[in-house]
Amino acid sequence: MVSTLLLFVFLGVIQVGLVLHIRNTLAANAAEGARHGANLGVDAADGGPYAQRLIAESIPGRSDTTCTGAQIDGPGGVPLVEVTCEVRVPLSLLPFGGGVTVHVTGHAVKETA
Repeated sequence: MVSTLLLFVFLGVIQVGLVLHIRNTLAANAAEGARHGANLGVDAADGGPYAQRLIAESIPGRSDTTCTGAQIDGPGGVPLVEVTCEVRVPLSLLPFGGGVTVHVTGHAVKETA
């Protein structure tokens, strides 16, 4: 009886680790997409598809990620590029879990001439 409980605790810890790994990788790739969209001569909207390509290379099987890039006004009117990524992560190790949606945002200052 105790071993069953310990098994579920162990699987839960591993599942949390997997979700955190995906979230951290998504956050890094969203920030990289924002930096790409912030380059001079690059449209801010190009940051989203760039981040999606990075995610597809970083996390196999995560091609269902949706990323969008846009230029926004930051504090004091500073132009920023914002890349927002979202993915649904299934809770595959636990028998009673459906999934969790991970939503991250990356920002970078847009270069101007």
